[in-house]
Amino acid sequence: MKIGKRGAGIALAALVVVAVTGVVLFNRYWYYLPGILQEIRDPVQPNREVTWDQGPADAAIPASERRPNIVVILADDLGFNDISFGGGGIVPTPNIDSIAKRGVTFANGYAGNATCAPSRAAIMTGRYATRFGFEFTPAPPQFAKTIATFADNGAIYFEEREKDVPDVNMMSVPENEIYISRMLQEQGYHTLMLGKWHLGGTDTTRPETRGFDEALGFAPGASLFLPKNDPNVVNSIQDFDPIDKFLWANLPFAVQFNGGDRFEPSEYMTDYLTNEAVKAIQANRNRPFFMYLSYNAVHTPLQALKSDYDKLSHIEDHTLRTYAAMIVALDRGVGEVLDELRKQGLEENTIVVFTSDNGGANYIGLPDINDPYRGFKASFFEGGIHVPFFLKWPGHVPEGKTVEHRAAHVDIFATAAAAAGASLAQDRVYDGIDLLGLTDWEGGLGERPLYFRSSHYKTLLKGDWKLQVSERPKKNWLFNLAEDPTEQVNLAGDNPEKLAEMIAALEEIDDEQAEPIWPALVEAPMMIDRPLGGAPRGPEDEFVFWAN
Repeated sequence: MKIGKRGAGIALAALVVVAVTGVVLFNRYWYYLPGILQEIRDPVQPNREVTWDQGPADAAIPASERRPNIVVILADDLGFNDISFGGGGIVPTPNIDSIAKRGVTFANGYAGNATCAPSRAAIMTGRYATRFGFEFTPAPPQFAKTIATFADNGAIYFEEREKDVPDVNMMSVPENEIYISRMLQEQGYHTLMLGKWHLGGTDTTRPETRGFDEALGFAPGASLFLPKNDPNVVNSIQDFDPIDKFLWANLPFAVQFNGGDRFEPSEYMTDYLTNEAVKAIQANRNRPFFMYLSYNAVHTPLQALKSDYDKLSHIEDHTLRTYAAMIVALDRGVGEVLDELRKQGLEENTIVVFTSDNGGANYIGLPDINDPYRGFKASFFEGGIHVPFFLKWPGHVPEGKTVEHRAAHVDIFATAAAAAGASLAQDRVYDGIDLLGLTDWEGGLGERPLYFRSSHYKTLLKGDWKLQVSERPKKNWLFNLAEDPTEQVNLAGDNPEKLAEMIAALEEIDDEQAEPIWPALVEAPMMIDRPLGGAPRGPEDEFVFWAN
């Protein structure tokens, strides 16, 4: 059948319309691509029951005579002022507080980094993540491009570096690094991981191939807490935040068990991880176990159970109320885990560590989450790295004691090794110390240095002093934390001798670090004293460019 000129013209016009429409839709929704591709590769299946490996039905050795169980509970983006211990908090957090009341509070607790994945790498290895090139948080290029495209604040996108960035699932810690899970596994521990991994998603980088006997969670990144339109959920969408835009577009509501297919959890994610952790404790009650319970609360997207949200009617601001309800669920989960340890007669022989991967995030738009400290996640001001840090082991550490000695994520590895009777490998530098070996619980900050780096932005804590150096903007900050713990007075101009001494000490440690395994694709300015969502940055606002 012949097509006339008119018909051919109509067909061509239709093709042009389709093509133009396709281009318009792509330009508007291109950042949905990672989630679409992942759903094609690994579609989310209906919920299925998780069956944890059942340990001995009867204990060969009483719990009191076994090596201690070790439970590390890690919150995600929890602000220093988000818990009620010490008089702060948006809502009461009695269960989290109870770890401090029954154990030790490290008043100067520090994350491994100011963003999540390098902190997790530090916990896993007991080493600065920059020692082995894990400098930036794994993310697909579309994530970095979304930030640069929609952040109207001068963010820089380095398109020429895309060729050097591997698939996000391959972004991981080098295989020759020893994970805490592997170290404890070799000491006879059954090792369990639940929740957020963010250290790789391939067959060689997932948790169950890096020393965890069983792993339930999401790799490499995050997950929704419930489907966006679930009748039981309340959402708070931050329209001003490009990270939020990317997460809502791409995150599934899904978990995996031991590297299998993705499937939907049976309930709100925080409660789901809690209930599975309780089941795992029951299964392992008669053998030594290590549990890494890595909640994704209270990271965005902000989603709360309606039942928790409804109980907080005294909080008028919707975002704050949603965020507070997420904290309620987190605290409830911690309480149920602690209760199960008691029910199983394991409390006295279990070390419990509670901390957060970094400080609270500026991009949720709430100003006070890190009070009294300046700064937010993605800055090395105290608000980004000074985190809650509690350790409980009844009969072995003081009860209700506040300790000034600095504690850090890198210390968790060395502390666990000492408790389990393991020796640290002699072929590498460990940056952590055994916190159980702090026999002098009355000391000050201590001389042990702590070092942080994200591209050109670097920080050193040594003794009473803290130095931050940045190329964008070109600036040094020097603070005496013993006298000025909230970093109000920059002494860099008034104390050139101390500045030079600290710069030299920083450079010495910096020279020991490895080059990044992959480059940062984006640098974005982070205001120190105001969250995202308010007025544009003014000349009076201090800021740093954060690379990722």
